[in-house]
Amino acid sequence: MEKAPKLSDSKESMNNGNFNLSSKANLAAGGDDDYDPGDYRDFVDGLGTMGALFHMIKGSLGSGILAMPMAFKNAGLWVGLIGAFLIGFLCTHCVRLLALCSQVLSKRTRQPSLGFAETTEAAFLTGPERLRKYAAPAREMVNIGLTITYYFGVTVYIVFIATNFKQVIDNHLGIDLNIRLYIAMLTVVLIPIGCIRKLKYLVPLSFLAIVFLMFGCGVVLYEVFADIPPLSSRPAFNSWKNLPLFYATMCFAIEGVGTVLPIENSMKRPSSFLGCPGVLNVAMFWLVLTYTMVGFFGYLRYGDATQGAVTLNLGFTALGQTVKILVALNVLFSCPLLLYVPCETLWKYMDPRISEANKTRSYYTMRVLMILGSVGLAIIVPNLEPIIGIVGAFCFSTLGLLFPSILELVTFWGNDVYMGRWRWRYYKNYLLMVAWLIALVAGMKASIGEVIDIYWPSS
Repeated sequence: MEKAPKLSDSKESMNNGNFNLSSKANLAAGGDDDYDPGDYRDFVDGLGTMGALFHMIKGSLGSGILAMPMAFKNAGLWVGLIGAFLIGFLCTHCVRLLALCSQVLSKRTRQPSLGFAETTEAAFLTGPERLRKYAAPAREMVNIGLTITYYFGVTVYIVFIATNFKQVIDNHLGIDLNIRLYIAMLTVVLIPIGCIRKLKYLVPLSFLAIVFLMFGCGVVLYEVFADIPPLSSRPAFNSWKNLPLFYATMCFAIEGVGTVLPIENSMKRPSSFLGCPGVLNVAMFWLVLTYTMVGFFGYLRYGDATQGAVTLNLGFTALGQTVKILVALNVLFSCPLLLYVPCETLWKYMDPRISEANKTRSYYTMRVLMILGSVGLAIIVPNLEPIIGIVGAFCFSTLGLLFPSILELVTFWGNDVYMGRWRWRYYKNYLLMVAWLIALVAGMKASIGEVIDIYWPSS
């Protein structure tokens, strides 16, 4: 089999002016037809279609789904329903853009796979000539964004796990321990599972996590429908002030943009990721439908009493406490997948600076320190709602809306065949950027206001 050239070789050719871009028509069809990235993938440790589907679902399906009733509480019943489908469609579209650009650029640069940052770099290197000098800064911006986003995402997960275990244990033992103590105790479990490196070995955990969460959601829906009030009992629209919190929570809940390319890059057959139905479409359709159902009926049932995670609204029956434990385990099993992105990103910078004899020890030391750091952050701010809002508004919206729209513009700039009649895709991406900016400012303002109200209440 022919050895694929390195991206550095492609970059050198581009810098020397020798890089041969594909024709517009060929780029619209998907890049260099003579090169198939799947032929150079790892067929031993690679993911199959079902394994990729499990990881894709698990990459977005976590504690966020249990925050959906709170999101609907901020938006109102019917505005939340419409907004959930719109944001779900928008997130699916942007994730698809990211995967499409990665596959096109893999062919264009003749690379077996490209991560998020490498895709961004390749887009700028092969895009308009005046933008090529920004390739390295663009790559670093994505790396920083991914690291911050998923690192803070792990912090949210830790707070969620500790909160659920605290409810169950405190109730059984008749005590009221500080939530920070539960967070600290989680390190005993987080360190060993957080040191699992290969995605292949996380498939069983992802499968168990999905089973636990589906059981938990099933019980939640059973409790919801057991005593559900009429639709007229909840407002159709809450307030403009809380609407940004709805958007931020939705972005946190459904957006798994950082895990998309690691999953696609690990597939033995990347052609199965996009297409109809394809791994992406099946996963996102199932996710949006499930999230919307839990949010709509959860808020309808609990109304203004809805908490940051709907499992906290369950009573202290044996079934209710079992659900809290299983859902907490689901989120615990999700932490290694979420840690994968920041750990691998940071290791790319550390790897060249470490001797071969110390690489293994240094890698796992880095993972342990990152886990301890996320536990420390959770101890500092052990409150679920404002953390979800900040991470969703600032981190996930930037990765999920801004970067994919920029990638499509740069990757296909000047390609009128791809951009369509009246070049509508240009204007579509400009609108996405405006939507991101409005949502970012409004979401951050509302979320920071929540933090101030909780920790520094007005007298």
